[in-house]
This record gives sequence, structure tokens and C-alpha cells, in this order.
Amino acid sequence: MIHYGSQSMVRPLKKVLVKRPEEAFESQDRIDRQWRSLDYLVRPDFDRAVEEHQRFTALLEAAGAEVACLPIDGRTGLDSLYVHDPVAAVTSQGVILGRMGKDARMEEPEAQEDWYAEAGIPIAGRIEPPGSVEGGDVVWLKDDLAVIGLTYRTNGEGIRQFQALLQPEGIDVLAIPMVHWDGPGAVLHLMSVISLLDADLAAVYERLLPIPFREMLIALGIELVPVPDEEYDSLGCNVLAAGPRHVLVRSGNPVTVDRMRKAGCAVETFDGDHVCYAGSGGPTCLTRPVLRA
Repeated sequence: MIHYGSQSMVRPLKKVLVKRPEEAFESQDRIDRQWRSLDYLVRPDFDRAVEEHQRFTALLEAAGAEVACLPIDGRTGLDSLYVHDPVAAVTSQGVILGRMGKDARMEEPEAQEDWYAEAGIPIAGRIEPPGSVEGGDVVWLKDDLAVIGLTYRTNGEGIRQFQALLQPEGIDVLAIPMVHWDGPGAVLHLMSVISLLDADLAAVYERLLPIPFREMLIALGIELVPVPDEEYDSLGCNVLAAGPRHVLVRSGNPVTVDRMRKAGCAVETFDGDHVCYAGSGGPTCLTRPVLRA
């Protein structure tokens, strides 16, 4: 029985990988030493982060997902809390390891590779230098169609390698050039501006949505739920689908939540000041879906 594969953003989440603050942050002292150099917006509080993450994983389990946890690893820092990015994709053929565009996270793909090996999940490929691909730039619109952001974290050579790995499997990969926004030091992934809520529904921040990509979404029959300006920085556009129209989002985004509910979504919220806002990573960033079915 296949126990991996996630060529979808919205099918029911059956198994998901996370890294708890206990293993990523380790202690308040470690947070205090690292958070400024990693460009966190505010200093996370260790105990609050643990509480928030426990609530989040409880929601995942209540939705029917098996939650697996990465161990402490000396090769990684605070950012390893955001387990989505080191892997470019988990396909029906196995894992495609990414290569990080942030120097401080460069060893995270290898750290995750150890977990996949122990879980018996094959490595189907990896992005090699000088290529870079972060998972936050990869969005599956259909099983055989992925789009990937050309950003400061994912470069053209990385996209070329990703396409070469997926095209033999009959999967089209289309590059979406993104904008400068706040520059190379900021995190602007493709998933910063779109979250699929169902196969035909997406939350989007339209002001940063590239015009050709927006037109592609409309042509595919995907209805757009706009995130207002005041809820972009609070991660209103970072929404995790636990299943079709069953979504998790950080609390503090009432307009986006109301719009998603009016579009037919069951929406659950959790406090995320210390695991989400501080490091600019929402629920999609906190999870690496291993199996959606």
C-alpha cells in the first residue's frame, strides 16, 4: 500500500510531517540567540509557541491526519519549524528534495532526508547547485499540473531541474515570475499569494498575483477569494486545506475567514503569534503533507 504522495493542495490530508517548537526552537535561550539574525519580525516566546503548536496539531489530528514529528537536529535552526520548504514535492514516485535559497537553512533538506529514509519513502530526485527550489514556491493546480514561483528563493536553474524530474511522469510544470516586493531578504513565495481551498477555489492576495497567473486560474475555473490588504501581513493568505473546503488559518483574519465561509468552507482558526507571525510562516509552512488521498 502506497503511504506517500501529495500531488494536490486540497485532497484529504492523511499524513503530515511537522517539527514541534520543542525540537526546532529547543529553548528560549536558543530563540534569543537566533531570532534577530534570522529576520524574525518579533521574538517568539518558547512556552507560547509550544501551546500554539499543540493546538494546531490537535486540529490536524481531529481532521483525520496522522501527524509525524521531526527530531532535534544539530544541522538546523529556528526556521526548521517551517517544514514545508526543504522538500520541493512529495509525488507518487517519492520525494524531491529542494535546495534552500536562504543560507541559514541550507542543511534542512538533508536533515529531512534522514526522516524519509527511516519512513521507507524513496527519494525520487533532488535539486542540485546552482539550482534552488523551496517548497513554498510549488503549487499543485491538478495532479498533472504544478506551477512554481520564480523568486529570490527559487531560481531558474532550480525550476529547470524540477521540470526535468517531473515531466517524464507526464506532469507539466509552469514557471510563474514573481515581483521584487520587499527584496531578497523578505520571504515572498508563490504560496505567499495563493492558497488552494478546493480544486476550484483559492484564497489569493490579488495585488501581488501576477496577471498571467491570475488569468490562468480563471481559465481553469478556479474561483478567487480575495484577501484584504490589512490581512496580508497577518498571514490571511496562508491557508492550509485539511480537505476540500475544510481549512485552517491563523486567527486574527476575520474578513478572510468570513469570505471563505461564504464560499462554502468550514474554517478553523488557531492562535499563531509565536509559531506563525514571528517567523512569517502560516499553517502551510508548518506542514509538509506526505500523503493526501
